[in-house]
Amino acid sequence: MKRMLSALSSITMATVAATAALWGPPAAAQEEEKVLNVYNWSDYIAEDTIRNFEKETGIKVRYDNFDNNEIVHAKLVAGKTGYDVVVPSSYWAKIQADGGLLMKLDKSKIPNLKNLDPALQEQLAKLDPGNQFQVNWLWGYTTVGINVEKVKAALGSMPMPENAWDLVFKPEYISKLKSCGVSFLDSATEVIPAALHYLGKPAYSKVQADYAGVAPLLKSIRPHVTLFSSSGYINDMANGSICVALGWSGDINIARQRAIDGKTGQNIQALVPKTGGILFFDVMVIPADAPHPGNAHKFIDYILRPEIHASLTNKVFYANPNKESKKFIKPEVASNPTVFLSDADMKKMQAPDALSNDIRRTMTRLYTSFKTGL
Repeated sequence: MKRMLSALSSITMATVAATAALWGPPAAAQEEEKVLNVYNWSDYIAEDTIRNFEKETGIKVRYDNFDNNEIVHAKLVAGKTGYDVVVPSSYWAKIQADGGLLMKLDKSKIPNLKNLDPALQEQLAKLDPGNQFQVNWLWGYTTVGINVEKVKAALGSMPMPENAWDLVFKPEYISKLKSCGVSFLDSATEVIPAALHYLGKPAYSKVQADYAGVAPLLKSIRPHVTLFSSSGYINDMANGSICVALGWSGDINIARQRAIDGKTGQNIQALVPKTGGILFFDVMVIPADAPHPGNAHKFIDYILRPEIHASLTNKVFYANPNKESKKFIKPEVASNPTVFLSDADMKKMQAPDALSNDIRRTMTRLYTSFKTGL
């Protein structure tokens, strides 16, 4: 380096300027290529979102899907994913931010952050202090969905339980429902918190002893679970292949709408358990090694436009955090109490929380034993 500086000192500034003009600006100052790579959940965007963004910006989007947080986390840990925007759940994003896997947001490039509901921002700040890494895409809750007539027929003279969770966690109920199909989400960090909640423990308990009752509970119901799915269960509900699902609120409402649109005759309903469900926030984040961070900020800001955020909710039946979007949401969606929860139902929901590696390993062991029946 010293030899290089010595040589340069003998060159006139005019020569340096001329050379720089020929070579152009440094790579860091050059404009990003018109490419954006997005990694998001399946069935979680409107049909025209990507197309309209591409048309407006000239940025070509590669859009890939996943169906559980574990897959996303493994990719981010491995590094060099090539993705610019990823949409994990907030409690996973905290782990990723703490591990140096995410880039801090440049809020000056996201002016539409002003549209976000301060109360939801405050909720997210519990996992992302200062809202430095995460921007809410949509939110919902883990709950129970049913095919109303099929469930009633399978239960026979047994009345519907007062607590909807009994349908999937109480052997007396789930044993009867096996005949018409029972689906569970294929993810440890979705099933185990729901089981803990049913047992009266914190859904994201940090106390190992709280997990002692989970294995016996899951073992008692395992013979009656006919499917593990985190995406395909939507169509299975819509066409009547299953009658009950431990699933996500919006997915169950998507199944309901598909049944209506397809005239399948299936009456699908998302339930709000009297003890509440398990709340989640899925968030847009930028990987630390994202190749196009400038385009990522443009995409995040685009999603935060009120009419764009509303179009997502209108399509996939998950609530959005955008306080300015309500006027663009279809009345039948805005008034659906299983999409936008009442204040009373919201208070019953268990908020997400990040967990230690030891607790996550415990969850994985419990879930693996449950799924394999061992």
